[in-house]
Amino acid sequence: MTVILATNDDGIHADGLRALADAIRPLGEVTVIAPDREQSATSHSLTLHRPLRIRKVAEGILSVDGTPTDCVLLGVHGFSKQPPTLVVSGINHGPNMGNDVLYSGTVAAASEGAFLGIPSIAFSLATWEPADFAPAGQVAAALVRLLLTRGLRPGTCLNVNIPPLPFAEIRGVRVARLGKRVFRDVIVEKTDPRGKSYYWIGGENPTWEPDEASDFHAVSNGYVAVTPLSFELTDYKAIVELETMGLTIHDS
Repeated sequence: MTVILATNDDGIHADGLRALADAIRPLGEVTVIAPDREQSATSHSLTLHRPLRIRKVAEGILSVDGTPTDCVLLGVHGFSKQPPTLVVSGINHGPNMGNDVLYSGTVAAASEGAFLGIPSIAFSLATWEPADFAPAGQVAAALVRLLLTRGLRPGTCLNVNIPPLPFAEIRGVRVARLGKRVFRDVIVEKTDPRGKSYYWIGGENPTWEPDEASDFHAVSNGYVAVTPLSFELTDYKAIVELETMGLTIHDS
C-alpha cells in the first residue's frame, strides 16, 4: 500500500495543504499532520524544550503546536502504522527558490523526510498574491503519480515550484538548479507607545541573477521547476586549501 504523509508550514487550515491532500488522495492512503498555525521561515527547527500538543481535526488529519520538522518526525515515528512511502510538503503560498530554501519550513519538512530515508517532495506556488491552488494540486498529483510509478531513491528530496497559471497554460516541467537571489532585505525600526524601539525584518520582493538553467527562470517562463536537493554541505575544495595551510595550534 502507498502511504503518503502530507504537511506544510502555512498551517493546518491553509488552502494549499487542502488542495495538495485532496489531489493526491486517489494515489494512496494520505495522513495529514501539520502545524496548528503558520510556521513560515522556521527552517529546520525542532521543538525540544516543551511538550508537543496534538489535536485531531478530522479522520487522518492532525494538527501540532510545533514546526513542520516536528510534524514529520511525529508522523514517521509516532502516528504511522507503517513508514510512509512518500512525504509531501506544501503547497506553500509563495515561492521557495534559490537561497530561500535554507529558510523555508516547507522545504525543511521535505528534507526531514529525506534525512529519515523517505523520498520527499516540497511543493510551492510561486506567488504571494491571492491564488487558486487547484491547478497546483493537479501538478502535484501528476508529478507524484509519475514519480511513484518510476520510483524514487530513498532519501531523495525534490523542490518543486509551480507558476501561478491555469493548468492548461503551464508549459511543462524543467529540471532546474537553484537560482541565486539578489538580497535587498532591510531592517525596519519603529517605536512602540512606550518609546522603546522594535524591529521588523522585511525587504523588497526578491530579484534573481540571470541564469537560464535556474528555477526562477523556469517558473518565470511558465514552467514547473523541479530541483533535486543534496544535503552534503562539506566544501571539499576548502578542505584541500586548509590542509595546505598546515593548520596548527602550537607555535611554529
